Amino acid sequence: MSDELTKLTAGELAQLIRARQISPVEVVQAHLDYAEKFNPLLNAIVTFAPDAMERARAAEQQVMRGEALGTLHGVPLTIKDTIETAGLLTTSGSRVRARFIPQRDASSVARLKRAGAIIFGKTNVSEMALTYESDNPVFGRSNNPHDVARTPGGSSGGCAAAVGACLSPAGLGSDLVGSIRVPAHFCGIAGLKPTAGVIPIDGHFPACEGAFALGASIGPLARRVRDLKLIFDALMQADERGRVITSDARQRHAEDHAAFEKELQGSRIGWYVEDGVAPVTKDTRRAIEMAARAFGEAGCVVVSERPPGIEQGFELCLRLFQGATADYVRAVYLNREEEAGAAARAVMKSKAVASQINYERALGERNVWRARLLEWMQTTPLIIAPVGSVPAFAHGTRKVFVEDESGKRARDEEAMSVFRAFSFSQTFNVYGLPVAVVPVLRSEENLPIGVQIIGRPFEEQLVLAAARVVEEAFGGWQPPPAFALSPDGDDKI
Repeated sequence: MSDELTKLTAGELAQLIRARQISPVEVVQAHLDYAEKFNPLLNAIVTFAPDAMERARAAEQQVMRGEALGTLHGVPLTIKDTIETAGLLTTSGSRVRARFIPQRDASSVARLKRAGAIIFGKTNVSEMALTYESDNPVFGRSNNPHDVARTPGGSSGGCAAAVGACLSPAGLGSDLVGSIRVPAHFCGIAGLKPTAGVIPIDGHFPACEGAFALGASIGPLARRVRDLKLIFDALMQADERGRVITSDARQRHAEDHAAFEKELQGSRIGWYVEDGVAPVTKDTRRAIEMAARAFGEAGCVVVSERPPGIEQGFELCLRLFQGATADYVRAVYLNREEEAGAAARAVMKSKAVASQINYERALGERNVWRARLLEWMQTTPLIIAPVGSVPAFAHGTRKVFVEDESGKRARDEEAMSVFRAFSFSQTFNVYGLPVAVVPVLRSEENLPIGVQIIGRPFEEQLVLAAARVVEEAFGGWQPPPAFALSPDGDDKI
């Protein structure tokens, strides 16, 4: 029974706890036991909360006393190691913070706790959230549950691996250049990058201020789209002073979800597989085409068209964020350079520097292209696009190769950097739009491939309704082969 509890979604667990059919103590213990068996293989959860069982017992007592319960009451969740949790180690994968224990929760964590969630662990990240691999000098690397020789992505890769392998029902991540969406895509789960600024992003390290505030978001990763909505709704609740980020966002959040499903009927949806920057694998192209057909069969008007501003997204990402990132990392490791890991050293050695003049020029161009994109989206409120060029790659990969239509592998000089390969994700950080990722198919190598569903600012609920269409059409999350149940019911690796 205990292993069966780990396969349930966050929503199912919350419902069963409210109905007193299961106890929060059982649920937390089941996940701790399951993690004890499988986390050593994945290195996904790097710090376990010592008070998780104590909180579970308190949650059980609240149920038994008939108290009002939050929507996530008694549900264990994991938090990315870049997001502060009071009394719980938060390293951001950096030696300079290897012993850092925050005194307060980030606002996002506090909101999940107010909804009744039990924080039971922190998940691994890339050093200072810098790369698309979750590997750092504090905890080492995390492995992909679909193939441990491959990365689960970054920088929220530990979260995606934990959720995909059922070590956690769901988790909280963050995203500046695809750090929720790439791991979700690699691990075959669902993820949501909300509109930039709609969820408070205080208590995150690196700090999401200045240039980073344009595109950074905190958001959920889960096995099912319904859980993305459940957690997003909890994150959208007003803080302890009753404040919300924007009234427009609040209004769209409050509308009934069924209304969004109805709104999809007849909606115009655009899709593309070429962004003018990075070619994609034939399986990736097929995933986008399949998602487009699913929307057509659901009564939507589907058009193949690359929206304005897409081709410019990659270059703008570099111009807006690269110099600021390099300056930030250099400042963190000033006089402590020997503590930097490989990712931080690479950034510090780069020639990138922040320039106010160059930043303002890039910001001006970004605003022009964003306005053109949003004007286009007035009649095409949703877009389908790849998450990136390729599915999960092997640990340590620096360049990726994409076959042409005939199946011919690219020459060495035609290989792309890993960063360029995910220009599709970076573009929507540049423009600050909400995006959901949902799995569609598996590649020839039996690796998950997800698609992005992009919406207009503050229209997360419509994006999630659209993600449900894709999930229902193709089945959504599937257990990783390494974590499948054998016929006799025993877990095997």
